[in-house]
Amino acid sequence: MKRELVISKIERGTVIDHINAGKALLVLRILGIGVGSKDTVTLAMNVPSKKMGKKDIVKVANKFIGEEELNKIALIAPKATINLIESYEVKRKFKVKLPDFIEGILRCPNRNCITNSREPVTPKFYIKLKDDVVTAKCYYCNKVIRNVDEFVI
Repeated sequence: MKRELVISKIERGTVIDHINAGKALLVLRILGIGVGSKDTVTLAMNVPSKKMGKKDIVKVANKFIGEEELNKIALIAPKATINLIESYEVKRKFKVKLPDFIEGILRCPNRNCITNSREPVTPKFYIKLKDDVVTAKCYYCNKVIRNVDEFVI
């Protein structure tokens, strides 16, 4: 007997699919969805996937995400697919694109970096993807971050 996960459709909003397993809660944080949120959210974690082994899925009704949110999601889930839904139909589907350079999205872990001083300096990073691992290199101090999840602002 074959078992399938069935998740109801949304009338309008955003579906984020192919999120790395276990990262859906980070995606919710990026989207500003937390305790007390009025958004209707469907969350599936560690769902079987032919391509990824396991994956997470997030559906948010009546919300369309902006470029900054897309860049943050790309950092933690570089294989994610975004589906924009209108009238229960996918109107636009695309993969996130990992930017080569970001500003104001990550914080530098180097305490001595100028971005962590009292100066009004926006953190900037060069971004690379190698073997499905995202790394970020600080523009100012050259500190390399291998686990960007914990440094997303």
